[in-house]
Amino acid sequence: MKNSNAAGGPWDYGTLRTDGRYLRNGETAFFWLGDTAWLLFQRLTEEEAEVYFRNRAEKGYSVIQATLFHAVPDVNAYNEHAFEDLDIAKPLAAYWDRADRIVGIAEKYGLYMGLLPHWGSYSKKYSAEQGRVYARFLAERFRNRPNVIWILGGDTRGNEAAEYWNAMGTVFREKDPERLICFHPFGRTTSIDFFPDTDWLDVHMFQSGHRRYDQTQLKAWDDNDGDSYSFGEDNWKYVDRVYKMTADAPKPVLDAEPSYENIPQGLHSGAEPYWRDHDVRRYAWWSVLEGACGFTYGHNAIMQFWNTRDKAGGYNCWETWQEALHHPGSDSVSHMARLLRSLDYTKGKAARGLLVDNGDRYDRIACFAGEGYVLAYSYTGRNITLRENALTGRWAAYWMNPLTGAMSYMETRDFGSATSAPTAISTASAAAAANAAAAGNPDLWTFRSPAKEYMPNPDWLLVLRRED
Repeated sequence: MKNSNAAGGPWDYGTLRTDGRYLRNGETAFFWLGDTAWLLFQRLTEEEAEVYFRNRAEKGYSVIQATLFHAVPDVNAYNEHAFEDLDIAKPLAAYWDRADRIVGIAEKYGLYMGLLPHWGSYSKKYSAEQGRVYARFLAERFRNRPNVIWILGGDTRGNEAAEYWNAMGTVFREKDPERLICFHPFGRTTSIDFFPDTDWLDVHMFQSGHRRYDQTQLKAWDDNDGDSYSFGEDNWKYVDRVYKMTADAPKPVLDAEPSYENIPQGLHSGAEPYWRDHDVRRYAWWSVLEGACGFTYGHNAIMQFWNTRDKAGGYNCWETWQEALHHPGSDSVSHMARLLRSLDYTKGKAARGLLVDNGDRYDRIACFAGEGYVLAYSYTGRNITLRENALTGRWAAYWMNPLTGAMSYMETRDFGSATSAPTAISTASAAAAANAAAAGNPDLWTFRSPAKEYMPNPDWLLVLRRED
């Protein structure tokens, strides 16, 4: 399958656009593999940005999410101010010339820039008219760059400044009509919660991080008091929620902020365990195999571009962004993207019904299938059992190690001809079928995970490819 994440710019294939639940450059599929670089424009020199972009491009990333103005003071690495007196309606040329050059470096490496005009909290400090002026300026400032995606919000609830965000979104749609527009929402919410039918919004985002199942209330600023649902770590449920709410007019959706690699669980205490690369992989595979159009990775050190080990950065960060570039989580998601890009994933869909037992929470097995392939991800290394008559014909079976990306051929199985089509399976019947499989029922197919307790990672991906 042709894929736009290739040598040169993906925009060479055509304008980036939505196509139902997925994205395309013209007619060519585009897989969103994002990296979180919130403070890039304020912390990095142009030379440092080049190092960062090259690293991410060579790993297969396609989108860099960064905030044009993230925090006060509004200065970059060259001590150039973004605005006159912090008024977003009064931008200063030197800062924005520099920002444009940095976007140009990303363009050289074939990377889209998912640009946030500012962090979400600033929407409460400015008027809707100031927002309109700023949006007009940005649309004009970057109109000649082919690699721009607009992302409004920034860890904020859209309903708390709805007039402001609608004003900016409307301007971007009018002045920059060919660009995609997204909204990055508050933790454990989705953009569809605030903008269910907004004309200017093209791609829905959700923020699943950064709490464990048991961290529903921490008496902190990011508690979800009053929200009507809670999915815990089950980030795949946000994908399901958005697709159910957009069934008549599907829109793409992705996890734009899962739990970052090497950040404390729950964010607020360095005494808590840290999210690691295996957690990153779980969020990635769970959401993408539910039908997300991509995934955005994040690392504690990189999102803030921390550059010293002499003191801690935000969220108890004790490593530099230069070190973090090479950490395993960022490699793991690139292995995932490479596999998806090798398949016709835009015609695939979540396929829970192929499995005897999908499991719950950490034991959940995510399953996705398309023409001639099946993918099933087990986070805890559980065996994977297909339902009776789930497949027919000859299929080559592989185990992919999600940590290394290595694909290991297992065998080719002939499932014969179908006697009945697979149907939905209840929890009770799933348990019964699992027991039957354990007893050696020949009509069920079990793939035994290679996971062992002495291995560095318990998670494995089953890959089935049709051969006839």
